[in-house]
Amino acid sequence: MCHKTDEPIYVTKNGYGDMVIMSMEIYESTMRQIAMYRDIELSEKQVEAGKVKDARIALSETRLKYGL
Repeated sequence: MCHKTDEPIYVTKNGYGDMVIMSMEIYESTMRQIAMYRDIELSEKQVEAGKVKDARIALSETRLKYGL
C-alpha cells in the first residue's frame, strides 16, 4: 500500500501513534535529506565560528593535493 502512494502508513495502538511503515525508497530519500540538513547546519556553524577559506585558495590547495 505505501508503494502505491509513496506515503508512509501510520500504525496506532490504543488510539496513539505506535509506528510508521514506509517504502525503502522513501526511507532512504528521507535519510539522505536529513544528512544534507546536518551538513548544512555544520557548514553554518563553521561560518559563524569563522572557519572559512577563500574559494580560490581552497581550489589551489585541492589541485596541489590531487595533482590536478
